[in-house]
Amino acid sequence: MPQGAGAQGSRPGRTARMGAIALQACLALCLTPLAAAAQPQASEPSPPEIPFDSVDFLKPPPDVNLGEIAGVAVNKQGHVFVFQRGNTSGPAYGAAAAQLLEFDSEGKLLREIGKGLYAWSFAHAVRIDPQGNIWAADKGSDMVVKFNPAGKVTMVIGRKVEAAAVDAHPLEHPMPPLPAVDGYFRQVTDMAWDSQGNTYISDGYINSRVAKIAPDGQWLKSWGSYGTQPGQFNQLHSIAVDAEDRVYVADRSNRRIQVFDTEGKLLKIITFPVPFPDNAPVPIGDRPTPTSPGYLLQGAPWAICITPKGAGPQVLYAADAWPGRIYKLSLDGKVLGWLGGAGKGLKQFGWIHEIACPSENQLFVAEILNWRVQKLTLHPTH
Repeated sequence: MPQGAGAQGSRPGRTARMGAIALQACLALCLTPLAAAAQPQASEPSPPEIPFDSVDFLKPPPDVNLGEIAGVAVNKQGHVFVFQRGNTSGPAYGAAAAQLLEFDSEGKLLREIGKGLYAWSFAHAVRIDPQGNIWAADKGSDMVVKFNPAGKVTMVIGRKVEAAAVDAHPLEHPMPPLPAVDGYFRQVTDMAWDSQGNTYISDGYINSRVAKIAPDGQWLKSWGSYGTQPGQFNQLHSIAVDAEDRVYVADRSNRRIQVFDTEGKLLKIITFPVPFPDNAPVPIGDRPTPTSPGYLLQGAPWAICITPKGAGPQVLYAADAWPGRIYKLSLDGKVLGWLGGAGKGLKQFGWIHEIACPSENQLFVAEILNWRVQKLTLHPTH
């Protein structure tokens, strides 16, 4: 739904008709079946492939084992923070799987943060705020935890179910979902910040909403519900905020990125139906079909990242599971290029779960299936 879709022409009737047409077109694109989404628009050239180099970045000591890498973030000093699921404890099924590690700029392990933390259950995302604080979203405990740069917990949002409670079991997914409750999350996924220090939290798999939290931790508001209409969500999986305080939400199973202002007004819907070969490798499982769950299809944003404000314009990166690419977009939604594809080798990806983008041409990607963080150096040709 482009901004100003009805701005052309001076007559109110024409404005309304054009706005309705734009909205219908956007909805059709957002919900396009796989077969159609794989085809290029006749009037638009296919975006270019971006050359890049890659290294397997992390160098943990022999006694530290990594598992699924759910989150990755980079601070201003170039230290890399990894939220991973490799330190499982407990039974074979339903065990806690969350560990937060800090590595230096060369990939050497520096420390573990929050060892034995009450909130640790199932790692999902880690972010660094503009002040250098470390934030983690734990999907299993339904909590967001803020650490200061020294690693001390300074704020917790949400609450883990008590071990002795009757409902101390994995959350169910009733349809329609249960009503959301202020202050509580149901499978929270990610967080981002605006220029005023407010935190925006994607909540997430069940509640299907964005929560806005003041710098002092006060719950300000939330918006969104489960569904496919504009402003509704089906798996908010990642979130980012640009320099103009626009909030970008990865609406994964609806295969779109929705953009809002800080009060929850919908500004734009971004999709990226980039063509790909019919025989593109599948990272795991059967080859997706148009009836597969939306999160397995092309253009379903698993992870998004916006480059820091700097000399040039900010850009948006997004990743899907299949064909397993990273897409580079302008903030108005134009696809500028793509890179990579599904696989297990370097320069291939297995379910990118989070992206850190400290600059336009340097990315760190956390992979679920390949248990690693790749550091990418992009070499755009134009």
